[in-house]
Amino acid sequence: MSSDYRKDSITLLDAIAMGTGVMIGAGILALTGQIADLAGPLFPFAFIAGAVVTAFSTYTYVKMSNAYPSAGGIGMILQKAYGPTTVAAGAALLMALSMVINESLVARTFANYLLRGLDMPRDTWMVPAIGVGVIFFAWLVNISGNRSVGWLSVLMAALKVGGITLFGAAALWAGGFSFEATGRGGETTGAAGFVASMALAILAFKGFTTITNSGAEITKPHRNVGRAIVISIAVCTLVYLLVAFAVGSSLPLDRIVEARDYALAEAAEPTLGRTGFYLTVALALVATASGLIASVFAVSRMLAMLTDMKMIPHSHFGMPGIIRDHTLVYTVVIASLLTVFFDLSRIASLGAIFYLVMDILIHWGVFRNLRKEVGARGWILLTAIGLDAVVLAAFSAMKWQADPSIVLIAVAGMAVVFVFEHVFLRLRPPPCHHHQHGT
Repeated sequence: MSSDYRKDSITLLDAIAMGTGVMIGAGILALTGQIADLAGPLFPFAFIAGAVVTAFSTYTYVKMSNAYPSAGGIGMILQKAYGPTTVAAGAALLMALSMVINESLVARTFANYLLRGLDMPRDTWMVPAIGVGVIFFAWLVNISGNRSVGWLSVLMAALKVGGITLFGAAALWAGGFSFEATGRGGETTGAAGFVASMALAILAFKGFTTITNSGAEITKPHRNVGRAIVISIAVCTLVYLLVAFAVGSSLPLDRIVEARDYALAEAAEPTLGRTGFYLTVALALVATASGLIASVFAVSRMLAMLTDMKMIPHSHFGMPGIIRDHTLVYTVVIASLLTVFFDLSRIASLGAIFYLVMDILIHWGVFRNLRKEVGARGWILLTAIGLDAVVLAAFSAMKWQADPSIVLIAVAGMAVVFVFEHVFLRLRPPPCHHHQHGT
């Protein structure tokens, strides 16, 4: 069986659209209220702080992707850094799970905005049902091929980046740059809460890994992978800031926190009226659906690459087609289960913890074994590790006080992943050579 990667099937514009699509879908739409709950009145600045931490993190991915562009980028980086070991396979699987968790986050966000637009209750079975439905739609788009994903990503990225930017500008113009959230609101958690909120802000930027995971399929990958990552993060930073200040100008902090699952729609009505409210809901639906399509595309390729590398088991369960077709099915099934059984807050917390742990392991592996090979500066790698560690510790401590079960679930999940990979690799050791895929 082959995972059937298509060289030069994704243009630079496609890659940027996919990156911004995943980030905006899971970022400003799904996480604004949760970040405001932790960071308090200064929540827009949490996006700036998250962008700074992400900038240090992306340095590693850009260096590695420019040197070794791969259709399974994260798996490739870990395999080169640690060899075919439990650490590499376990961390890669954590990344894949983090991406699948992101898909369930976006799917539930789609459902919440849709129900809010229809003025229907959002505490019913309809949220997971609609979430599973949009995940199925993302699967249908993905099985139609790379060009469909790329074309749709570009179209939807243009709609949502332009639309959300217009929303932010219009809301600020209509409401004035008063930023009521700085003067009002409920309890805040101080510096610790602000640092903890950065974990969710970082999660809002992690969609850049979608680009890394499609490296071998991007045109001129040694140059364009890094360019796509930098451009997409810069675009999203500007969009996040504009919208965060617009939301803060339209609503007091307590209202933002209360409407955490559909904060943009709630902020639109006071300043833009009922028409602006409905347009914002429509924009949110486009943004979340396209983000989900791009994320499913990337994680299925990463799982296919890990299968090719013999680092995870694979069974076709009687399904026809190639490995990538099978991993698409696995991706949407797991995302659907998470959508059914977890709410937005717990999904985001689990995704943030998994991602930060994986990110630390990537930086450490590159620092120890590859920094000279790829020309990376050691102090930047160590700074990225330190920033991730501080944010992870603050976020875990805050969650331990508010919802200790999700911290226990995260720790247990990571333990299961690494134990499973240790047993699997002992029983079926992969080839010892470093894997390279792509150009």
